[in-house]
Amino acid sequence: MTGKRIFTGLLAVAVLAAAAAYHWRAPLSVAVVQKVMAKRFADKPLQDLPDGLYAGLCGSGSPFPDAQRGSPCTLVIAGQRLFVFDTGSSASTNIARMGFDLGSIEGVFLTHFHSDHIGGLGDVMLNRWVAGANKKPLPVYGTMGVKAVVGGFMQAYYLDHLYRIAHHGEQIIPPDGFGGTALAFSTPRGQQSVKIIDEPDLTIEAFSVDHSPIHPAVGYKVRYKDRTLVISGDTRQSPAVLREAKGADLLIHEALASDLVGMMSTVAAESGRANLAQIFIDIQNYHTTPEQAAETARDAGVGYLLLTHIVPPLPIPGLETAFLGDSAAIYPGPIRVGQDGDFVSMPAGSKDITLSNRL
Repeated sequence: MTGKRIFTGLLAVAVLAAAAAYHWRAPLSVAVVQKVMAKRFADKPLQDLPDGLYAGLCGSGSPFPDAQRGSPCTLVIAGQRLFVFDTGSSASTNIARMGFDLGSIEGVFLTHFHSDHIGGLGDVMLNRWVAGANKKPLPVYGTMGVKAVVGGFMQAYYLDHLYRIAHHGEQIIPPDGFGGTALAFSTPRGQQSVKIIDEPDLTIEAFSVDHSPIHPAVGYKVRYKDRTLVISGDTRQSPAVLREAKGADLLIHEALASDLVGMMSTVAAESGRANLAQIFIDIQNYHTTPEQAAETARDAGVGYLLLTHIVPPLPIPGLETAFLGDSAAIYPGPIRVGQDGDFVSMPAGSKDITLSNRL
């Protein structure tokens, strides 16, 4: 009997506590959010990272609608300097969700001008300007055509930027910081590369890849102190990627599973969607399969293979294994089918490569 009374008393206390929590849920939620905001605004993620080279996927998907993966975007941190490579439509949102200050972006590097790689450029330029009260436009690097791309986004956001200056004032929103400055570099030829940043501790260089009929298209190689990464950009399996990735710590390579896309083409044709069926056939001839990316990683001797620009979407558990196919048998190192928020750390003065996720 005594045990029953104790249980009844504890149950009553629990019910009262739950009722009190429900009654005070709004102020409790506000208090929690206030603490989270205080920590978020006080954080200095670039300064808090150990010295080294870092890469994060702020978009690991493709033009396909994908609830799990945004359009292509890769952030790179070298020391305490933040760069962004391609700006898919979710770039600003995911960079912020990963805990980084958009106002700290030092430069954007575009691989080519397919819409899924540039769709978020306007938001990146705007948020970088507003978040950091930057007094100079964002440098945007790319090959022939980058001036038209940057100019188009600045025109589209022209009225918006006037509204913000009028609302907040020039002290808060410096007018001269609006938009971007297009910095075109010559298309690399043959086995040449073009150095865009060339400093003792940091080099960023571009090299041509084969995304024909899209031309020019480039990949990027980033070296910070003794750590190196390569971003393939969109390409068929490429000797240039193999050449540049020799001995790199990290290879971030696009990947398209031809068997899965071929299945989509067949189903589309059977459903009377001839246009889509042909598109699914066409896209297979200017991308790289996971197995081909694994061959490149193996032959280059890279330390880690991170697949991105994932085609097609993989909404069901188990599809990632099907997507990889025989890749693990080809490349003996670690392979990751990239997800938004993936964050690879390569501390300077070390061979360590670790993966986390910041979302």
